[in-house]
Amino acid sequence: MLHAAGYVAAIFIGLSLGIMGGGGSILTVPVLVYLMGVSPVLSTAYSLFVVGSTSVVGASGYFRKGLVSLKTALVFLGPSLAAVFAVRRLVMPAIPAELFAVGGLVVTKDLLVLVAFAGLMVVAAASMIRSRGPEAPLATGGQPPFNYPLVLGIGLVVGTLTGFVGAGGGFLIIPALVLGARLPMKLAVGTSLVIIALNSLIGFSGDLSAGTPIAWPFLLGFLAFALAGIVAGTYLARFIPGERLRPAFGWFTLAMGTFILLRELVF
Repeated sequence: MLHAAGYVAAIFIGLSLGIMGGGGSILTVPVLVYLMGVSPVLSTAYSLFVVGSTSVVGASGYFRKGLVSLKTALVFLGPSLAAVFAVRRLVMPAIPAELFAVGGLVVTKDLLVLVAFAGLMVVAAASMIRSRGPEAPLATGGQPPFNYPLVLGIGLVVGTLTGFVGAGGGFLIIPALVLGARLPMKLAVGTSLVIIALNSLIGFSGDLSAGTPIAWPFLLGFLAFALAGIVAGTYLARFIPGERLRPAFGWFTLAMGTFILLRELVF
């Protein structure tokens, strides 16, 4: 029963990525851990593959419509790709299985990943719930200045977070593209999917080079459901503005993050 719910959840992960350009990846690790029974650290590797592969499919749809800014993606990806690969290849394997004990609580690598992920979910939820101002208009008389330091800085932060918790970081990428690169929302969504795809797959390659064991039949089966979701989501994005769904999805993400924190730290 839990596995069936996990495959249904995979469809919704893809739907969110297709419609909103992010958000769905924040649910991949909890779904893999609590519904599919995968260990937290291995779930971050699986999440990178699933999120990266689904984002490739979603990005191709936006690319065909001319809704991808390659210049912005390249600027963002420089520091981001370096950070995500370094974290997956060097940092994650170096973290010991047991870190320290506080009273009767033993802080393990798995617990650290889950708590960090839950904290990220709460931050992501706040970003999605918070009302946004009007999107940047398409330039007519002149393009507003491109904020290189902001885009580069957030690229580094997103790459580090993606490497550590296995989430694509769309909730950070899209505001950076709208505010820093001055992209309209639709263009930001398509560009975000390109960034998430490359970030996630490069991070997964770090896992492969570090010798992480991968259960390919299970992983490819889970991916198939997520792909179905993103194909449907990319189509539905024509009719359903992502901004309408974002607050509701944010509240759901907040509830999930709170559940993980209570389950791991209190109960």
